[in-house]
Amino acid sequence: MGTRCLHRENMRPEIHYVANADAGAIAVTSSTTHGSNGVFGPGNPFYTPSSLPFQAPPFDRIQDSDYQPAIEAGMAQQLAEIHAIADSPAGFENTLVALEKSGRLLDRVMSVFDAVTSANTNPDLQRVQQIEAPKLAAHHDAIFLDGRLFQRVEEIYKQRDSLELDAESLRLVEFYHREFVHAGANLSDADKTELKRINEELSTLQNDFRTRLLAATQEAAFATTDKDKLAGLSEAQLAAAAEAARLRKQAGWVLTLQNTTQQPYLADLHDRATRQAVFENSWNRTERGGPHDTREIVLRLAQLRIQKANLLGCQTFAAWKLEDQMAKTPEAAKHFLDDLVLPATANAAREAEDIRQLMNAQDEVQPWDWAYYAKLVRKAKFDFDDAEVKPYFEINNVLQNGVFYAANLLFGLTFQERQDIPVYQPEVRVFEVIDADGKSLALFYCDYFKRDNKNGGAWMTNLVGQSRLLGTLPVICNVGNSPKPAAGQPALISFTDVTTMFHEFGHALHGLFADCAYPSLSGTAVARDFVEFPSQFYEHWATYPAVFENYAKHYETGAPMPAELAAKLSRSKTFNQGYALTEVLAAAELDMQWHTQSAGVQIESPDAFEKEALQRTRLSISYVPPRYRSSYFAHIFTGGYAAGYYAYLWAEMLDQDGYQWFLDNGGLTRANGDRLRHMVLSRGNTEDPAGMYRAWLGRETSITPMLKERGLVGKE
Repeated sequence: MGTRCLHRENMRPEIHYVANADAGAIAVTSSTTHGSNGVFGPGNPFYTPSSLPFQAPPFDRIQDSDYQPAIEAGMAQQLAEIHAIADSPAGFENTLVALEKSGRLLDRVMSVFDAVTSANTNPDLQRVQQIEAPKLAAHHDAIFLDGRLFQRVEEIYKQRDSLELDAESLRLVEFYHREFVHAGANLSDADKTELKRINEELSTLQNDFRTRLLAATQEAAFATTDKDKLAGLSEAQLAAAAEAARLRKQAGWVLTLQNTTQQPYLADLHDRATRQAVFENSWNRTERGGPHDTREIVLRLAQLRIQKANLLGCQTFAAWKLEDQMAKTPEAAKHFLDDLVLPATANAAREAEDIRQLMNAQDEVQPWDWAYYAKLVRKAKFDFDDAEVKPYFEINNVLQNGVFYAANLLFGLTFQERQDIPVYQPEVRVFEVIDADGKSLALFYCDYFKRDNKNGGAWMTNLVGQSRLLGTLPVICNVGNSPKPAAGQPALISFTDVTTMFHEFGHALHGLFADCAYPSLSGTAVARDFVEFPSQFYEHWATYPAVFENYAKHYETGAPMPAELAAKLSRSKTFNQGYALTEVLAAAELDMQWHTQSAGVQIESPDAFEKEALQRTRLSISYVPPRYRSSYFAHIFTGGYAAGYYAYLWAEMLDQDGYQWFLDNGGLTRANGDRLRHMVLSRGNTEDPAGMYRAWLGRETSITPMLKERGLVGKE
């Protein structure tokens, strides 16, 4: 389930610098500055920390024109702070603690800018992104490639055992030293110059990829004025499609695309030609030539990443990227994935045979057929249809009586909606999170409905991060892309969207419960292959009886879902898991194939490379396309998951084993929830994740619960 998540919080909070600034730059503290981007002064809403509760962003005051001057002023301010640190004697407090305190203005503006450009962008904001992206990459390099600063960090690192530091401070020393070395601090000056050039180009290309993909996805929506082509869609789906057309000022109906290859409408559309058109629009969205085609960007990104890895002493980008992950090496990650291929594809083949039996014998199963006929197979095998359960999943009820209710049972949290906190878009809701002791813990924003100016997928982001050093409490946002109902219609969502809400709130809890001194170690700033554990683990509570019974109620009558229907839903959980796992494996293996290429390999075409990569990994299956095609694989080409998409399945191993621990120890109880909070969710990156997880679990990790849940081995 976690593969739905396009996780957008900063995994490692970056320290930003001004590119090509001179050593005499002056900190921006109380003066007004002028530049080509406009004036930055006391009138800018980012000038000082927000006076709102929890330092929540003052969205009622922020204009699009405020971002760029604040970003540039923030870089100038931080550069002055960094020069002061580099000029000071080496010491834990005046080097590493000072680094943690630096860049407050830049952090304030970038946390908001990144959130808004992901969820509510426009051409003006995209222009600012395009201008600032390479500058921000250069600022990051300016710190981690600064020889004087690294010398001080290395001195502290060498003396760390004699400094009598607490465990979290010692972890911070090790973190910074690893980050500097990983970023290239030991390179020669010539190699540093080349690395800076590569990083700036990478940043620009990744931003271009994001912009093109958003536009391509909008453009590839299926539009028709012939209602007969949409036979099979519900009245609610038709109303939403008509509303989408109205918003685009088009006649008829528009079926907008989500970021994955397969589209939800394909399960319902009776007309095979329409299904094929919808699928092909999705599959070819970024391969139509013209300004939105991403294939040249993909090739250049792959080439640059190989060059970067080689400069940093690694043969492949994956080898460099995984140095500090739980898997440690691409070989370990690939071995983990390879072991899943045979059982997954064997299951998919059996599922395909069931589908063939329902289809005309003359027809081959095509990708656009799968969801439609799989729905019929499930109906025949389990007497179950998604349409039957949707009336029991009204989105606000799921949130209040499902997502929040589980958090109350596990952790004692309560949620109070606030109407006085400004938001970046009218659909966004804000809740104050109250801890079990009655103290205010955080603010939680949620933005669940699809918009054309919102990136695809679902994610969590920090608007304000937690830090005892800085005296800040969390302000967390969950973003999704559930279909927005037409005016006056209830927001009924699929069970897939239900689990997405639980998933993203698991990420939110990781941020909400953060209790760390240093911002660089707080909350979700952990390894990629560990960060999905809390989110995927929280999905389990969507089907836990005490929680499910509290929210799965009919939107009109309030009646609970009939036990027989709930049992059908439960029994059908392992249905189609061969397909589901195979499409995810195909994407994960494709990611690894892109990022385990070495220098000298000539890749002429993303399409040809993709075809060969899937053949090499035994995943070239005509009726199971990868969950993401290379040309719209945002996770790996702009979302930070390069050489890391395997993390979703790796974390699934952790979450299934962790859930088994809960079941073996009394299930959903406050004691179990508080133990998880204390030992894992609050700790961020203050401990090694493998050791942290093992200490919480009380034993070594087992993959068996994951295989059982996927239906790949028999349940006891």
